[in-house]
Amino acid sequence: MKKSYHIHGMTCNGCRNHVEQTLSKIEGVTTASVNLENAEATLEYDQEISIEKLQAAMQKEGSHYSIHLLGEQPVENSQEKKKSTNGHGTGVFYCPMHCEGDKTYEQSGDCPVCGMDLVEEQNLNATNSEQWTCPMHPEVVENEAGDCPICGMDLVPMEPDLTAEEKTYKKLAHKFWLALGFTLPIFIIAMSEMIPNNPLYDIMDQKSWNWVQLVLSVPVVFYATWMFFERAYRSIISWNLNMFTLVGIGAGVAWLFSLFGMLIPDFFPAQFKTESGAVHVYFEAATVILTLVLMGQLLESRAHGKTNTAVKELLKLAPNKAVRVIDGKEQEVSIDKIEKGDVLRVKPGDKIPVDGSIIEGNTTVDESMISGEPVPVSKTVGDQVNSGTINGNQSFLLKAEKVGKDTLLSQIVHMVNDASRSRAPIQKLADTISSYFVPIVVAVSIITFVVWSIWGPEPAYVFALVNAIAVLIIACPCALGLATPMSIMVGIGKGAQNGVLIKNAEALEIMDKVNILIVDKTGTITEGKPTVEKIGVFGSRFRESELTKIIASINNSSEHPLAAATVKYAKQQEIDVFPTEDFSAVTGKGVEGIVDGKQVSLGNFKMMEYAQVSVSAEMKNEVQQFQKQGKTVSYLAIDKEVQGYVVIADKIKESSAKAIKKLQDKGIDVVMLTGDNQDTAQAVATELHLAQFKAGMLPEDKLKEVEKLQQQGYIVAMAGDGINDAPALAKSNVGIAMGTGTDVAIESAMITLVKGDLHGIVKAKNLSAAVMRNIKQNLFFALLYNTLGIPIAAGVLFPFFGLLLSPMIAALAMSFSSVSVIANALRLRSKTIN
Repeated sequence: MKKSYHIHGMTCNGCRNHVEQTLSKIEGVTTASVNLENAEATLEYDQEISIEKLQAAMQKEGSHYSIHLLGEQPVENSQEKKKSTNGHGTGVFYCPMHCEGDKTYEQSGDCPVCGMDLVEEQNLNATNSEQWTCPMHPEVVENEAGDCPICGMDLVPMEPDLTAEEKTYKKLAHKFWLALGFTLPIFIIAMSEMIPNNPLYDIMDQKSWNWVQLVLSVPVVFYATWMFFERAYRSIISWNLNMFTLVGIGAGVAWLFSLFGMLIPDFFPAQFKTESGAVHVYFEAATVILTLVLMGQLLESRAHGKTNTAVKELLKLAPNKAVRVIDGKEQEVSIDKIEKGDVLRVKPGDKIPVDGSIIEGNTTVDESMISGEPVPVSKTVGDQVNSGTINGNQSFLLKAEKVGKDTLLSQIVHMVNDASRSRAPIQKLADTISSYFVPIVVAVSIITFVVWSIWGPEPAYVFALVNAIAVLIIACPCALGLATPMSIMVGIGKGAQNGVLIKNAEALEIMDKVNILIVDKTGTITEGKPTVEKIGVFGSRFRESELTKIIASINNSSEHPLAAATVKYAKQQEIDVFPTEDFSAVTGKGVEGIVDGKQVSLGNFKMMEYAQVSVSAEMKNEVQQFQKQGKTVSYLAIDKEVQGYVVIADKIKESSAKAIKKLQDKGIDVVMLTGDNQDTAQAVATELHLAQFKAGMLPEDKLKEVEKLQQQGYIVAMAGDGINDAPALAKSNVGIAMGTGTDVAIESAMITLVKGDLHGIVKAKNLSAAVMRNIKQNLFFALLYNTLGIPIAAGVLFPFFGLLLSPMIAALAMSFSSVSVIANALRLRSKTIN
């Protein structure tokens, strides 16, 4: 046997030689040749050798290369996994304020625009496999328990690496406690001046205590909070002015003024000096301000971790292990080792490891974690199950169909990650205000200094300096910047937990404005699980079983749910199908092709017109009796003559009527557009109390209807599940796909409903309203805070009430303003959207 593989990690001829020698030593390999340029290895062997065995041989040699089949993803070795796994993160970072839209960064650090700590995306795969290491030889890393190959000791589970988020929090916490330790003595020394007959002056004079404050302030300024000055400097040279610009200028001026006051006291006028001749120093103001801002950053870091709690909860759903069945024997394997086509045993109470279909047994499955619906769903052979859902009290066999990043759970996490970084249109308002904010605050600070210097009471310059610093410190553009993205992040996570997947923030905002909803019938209003109720026969040329065989044969090449129902019906009747030639699907009408040498057309009345087949009045009357009961009927024409029909029933979902009523109560007009005939559409509309519906709609007709309503000024949402709905979904203001539908429909939509029923639209509408209300609250709070805070810091209350705002109090208020915005956004986690 001869087979080619791709080699990952080669960079030179030395690599090529090493890989070639390693592969040649493997038992069973007769020859091995490696091409560096194409990064390929060609192996010759007598019997098939598993990819795991090839990779294990490379790992045993201590190499960092990986081998995999051509066209497949590289298989990472344990050493690489240990190095690349970063807690639960992906190694992709983004700014929580989305200063540069959805731009991401490859390493942790500060946002180049606003200076805030970058946040790491959550990663599903990081939690999937537990690794083991030797206490004596940490370089040994295995994917399962066992003995150390070096010393024989039992391997122990490895502690997972901290996420970048956790590392940032720990680093900030360390710096905060250090800053607090040095700031408290400075604050006590400074405040002691207010005590009559200050006891500290019995130990040293005021000038000496000032030097103590200077020394104690150095670790705070030049270590614990130095990052604020770095961010301020970058913001000024790049002219991306932000919160750190103001903090850096304010605290920096206070500290430098104090330093110069001690080094060259004669430079300053008498107003700045105490009775002892020492210049007033503001080391306590500078260090307290910086420490309080650091505390705010620490609290924000903790709060940021809570905003993506929904994703973290989803991550916990993925099990680490699964039970694989090979030749009737069960073996426990890591989730990473499961491949498409594997047969897995899912035991009672276990989490389902991958997406697939049941091939033996039946059970009930709790799908609440991804659909938001609490009632367990009955599953039997042939039914689909999803990773992360929980099996009931019966065991079953599962055939793996989607693994790793292809599972529904992984796709949800990926979608939530992407959507959380997207920008809502309302954020443009906050961005516009923020762009003018810092220059205006600096200007107000300068005006404050000038006004107090000229018209302020003695010592005027001291009042002027303190109030100017207070203005700089209290202003907080971050509260404005965080107002929208925090609510969006929490809201999208909340939606994911309830089976409502939001593709981007714009959809969430527009959904709140939607005033008309267009819904498809099959698979949207109905269950989308059609069943054949009757095969009708016209004339005596064919028997019912023969028509069933022809119908199933032509439909065997179609992916339409109605077609699948007829094929399933034929299998139940133990009827084999003919091969089909020249098959063609006519969108919105039906299918045609050659079956057993006969020209066959199957579909609605429009299909018969398309195929130029005449339908008699008697045939129409017989078919209409079923259509008036809300059933779908397809005519069957053989060699240009109608020979029969198939009646297909598709139950209306129990939730449809209730959901439509709730949406109508919210002022949303609901319109049903269906490709089915008028009688069937009328029966469904009557049952659901829908005044507006249109039948016989082709995909282009649905698209035109959306455009027409938009031209009339409506904000249109479109809900559908099929390929024929994709154009209208893409054109509507908000496209809503049923998660039970086709991938094309889901790709075209902005919102996907995991469970695939209309009640999900009610959830999406309620979620949208809650998020937009929360964003407006945040923006109002941020604007009100700055509108009131800046004038108070400037001293507008002093002439009337004799009140001034200390820069230290301003720093405390500023730090809590951003935290308050995040805390308000976190309230969305407890919001009920059903």
